[in-house]
Amino acid sequence: MSLNNPFEFILSDNTQLTELTNRREGETKLGETMCCGSINPDTKIVLLGIEESNGPLANLGISGAEKAFPAFLNRFVNMQDNAFLAGKHICYLGKIVQHSTYDTITELRESVEILDQLVYDIIKPYFKKDILVVVVGGGHNNAYPLIKAASHAIQSPINVVNLDPHADCRKSEGRHSGNSFSLAHSEGFLNKYTVLGLHRAYNSSFLFDQLNHMNASFTFFEDYLLNDEQFKTDILEVKKSIQHTPHGVELDLDSIAYMPSSAFSPSGFSVEQARWYLRTLVQPKTCYVHLTEGAPSTPLEEKIVGKALAYMVADLVELLSIKD
Repeated sequence: MSLNNPFEFILSDNTQLTELTNRREGETKLGETMCCGSINPDTKIVLLGIEESNGPLANLGISGAEKAFPAFLNRFVNMQDNAFLAGKHICYLGKIVQHSTYDTITELRESVEILDQLVYDIIKPYFKKDILVVVVGGGHNNAYPLIKAASHAIQSPINVVNLDPHADCRKSEGRHSGNSFSLAHSEGFLNKYTVLGLHRAYNSSFLFDQLNHMNASFTFFEDYLLNDEQFKTDILEVKKSIQHTPHGVELDLDSIAYMPSSAFSPSGFSVEQARWYLRTLVQPKTCYVHLTEGAPSTPLEEKIVGKALAYMVADLVELLSIKD
């Protein structure tokens, strides 16, 4: 590698959460009860933030994915700690921040390889601890080190399901946000790949050939326009197919209509459908949940992305807290 490390991992501490949390007499917020930096016996979710957009830029996309995690954290820590949402189950591990971007595709793709290793090193130990890893922010390039780390930890390829208008199975032409799943499959870390809600007009013939080569399962968003109940039927079928095997759950915010994201679209799923997808598929065998590609650029968009992500992670905490 010719680049210096453009990324830094910042371990979380209570000072950061205290600064973000709006305290109110008679109420307890998550920012007051979450643990920071290291897990404890109550931990059921490890939360990692990623503030980077080199991955999308390396895929000839736009910047902005570095802004999703701060938008999320500000809203999430100010949710109420209660019987449905127990902060004691959450460990906010810290965040990876991007200090440099680059002018050339070659440099951007080299930087993504550096990020791959950093994400892998940070997150791998937690896959052995019966803890759900939740990663928020950044580009879809970060799916690759998550899949690799989970696979190495359990010493077996894992299954992955992805809600996404794009297959993200491009050629291994240097690392970027568009080839995480094809690379993970070619290196033996990804077993069965399922992608739901592809947009027909935004996936090339090569990508469909690649999906078939990977023996992947996929559905089209356009088919759900004709039969919206089919969406739930398909997810329930996926749930049956993965519930007994280790798996990752991916959600690309590009899939949600009007969501400020790296590949914004006015046509897509609702936030409620995305939440239902997560609530249905996250199960005891889920290794990780990856919420990616949010890219707000205005104060209003920052509120939309931040609160949508906060609701999604709150759903995950509630699922695990019910078992307490």
